Amino acid sequence: MVEKFLSFFVDNFPPWWAIALGGPLGLIWAYLCLSFAGFLKLRKGLRTGYSRKTFHFLIFATVAVVQGIGGTSFACLFGGMTSLVVLYAVLRGSGHPLYEAMAREGDAPHRTYFIVAPYFATLLGGLGSNIFFGDAVVIGYLVTGLGDAVGEPVGVRFGRHKYRVPSFRGVQSRRSLEGSAAVLIACLVAIPVAVLLCDSLALSSRSLLTVPLLAIACALVEAISPHGWDNATMQVIPSFLAIRWL
Repeated sequence: MVEKFLSFFVDNFPPWWAIALGGPLGLIWAYLCLSFAGFLKLRKGLRTGYSRKTFHFLIFATVAVVQGIGGTSFACLFGGMTSLVVLYAVLRGSGHPLYEAMAREGDAPHRTYFIVAPYFATLLGGLGSNIFFGDAVVIGYLVTGLGDAVGEPVGVRFGRHKYRVPSFRGVQSRRSLEGSAAVLIACLVAIPVAVLLCDSLALSSRSLLTVPLLAIACALVEAISPHGWDNATMQVIPSFLAIRWL
């Protein structure tokens, strides 16, 4: 297992010219994405559920495009630049627009933990899916980026039928059936798009059955995942199921 991880990093370490060119561009883009989310929250008065998922969607959509065009090494480079932006936001702390864009008031007094934990969940989910499932990782990117991104905002706005989900640090977390339904619908869109970007997968007549089943599975995974860790499960499990079912 350790050898696989080490080999992955060695094989996908970006060339110097990519770091010199793509590094600053990725850093600037990730900063702009988070700044935009902070603007929406602090200047436009949007709830954190909206601003946080705006950043979430922009980053996952970007990494899917970057991986599709430049390959895994470029996706890793962009992930590294995004990590620097998130680290900067955490270091600036409460009150800073970049921090407030991601920090839910309901997660107090562990707001920082519920920024850092999803970050590591995203990192682990992306690395694991890349290593074990190849280009099917794009399924995980778009399912998480679009499906998971709409669940919380829809739940915040329309959620009436709540249910509790596992959580850590004593923070109570609830999701809604309305939010889960939004995840399902978004996944029905995200999965076919992702398949078109995967060289190893293809849509067929069988997909008329398997795509809805996979979307239902994705919605269930999101529904039962522990608070703050669904970015990992929503990448790994759909990517695994995709190579089995599609």
